[in-house]
Amino acid sequence: MRQAVDERSLTAGESAVFDEVCTRLPQLAGPPEPPARLHGDLWSGNVLWSRDAAWLIDPAAHGGHRESDLALLALFGCPHLERIRSAYDEASPLAPGWRDRIPLHQLFPLLAHVVIFGRGYADQAVAAAHAALRAA
Repeated sequence: MRQAVDERSLTAGESAVFDEVCTRLPQLAGPPEPPARLHGDLWSGNVLWSRDAAWLIDPAAHGGHRESDLALLALFGCPHLERIRSAYDEASPLAPGWRDRIPLHQLFPLLAHVVIFGRGYADQAVAAAHAALRAA
């Protein structure tokens, strides 16, 4: 966020909502859970489909909150997203309120896009920060 402000891709006024999210993060993050192995770059372009299967490619694997990969799939759209979410929840149930936390988990990739690609992602990032705060 600070880099986006320094590069003038976000205004100082817009950055205030991200500061509020950071301040309120403990209450916004949901119940604690251990880190999970994440794909780390799980957007629809990194899911290859055949008639009978899907493959995940180009991982940026790391440990983190498991809701992050699901939120990234939702960010740019993914075929069969509801089926993927249902199967995930069936295999490893998600904490209550996980859908409300999707915008919170989208903040990092959105801010990265603001820094890399510029102002075009700023409104979406600010909207996600406001949505994260409303979900609490």
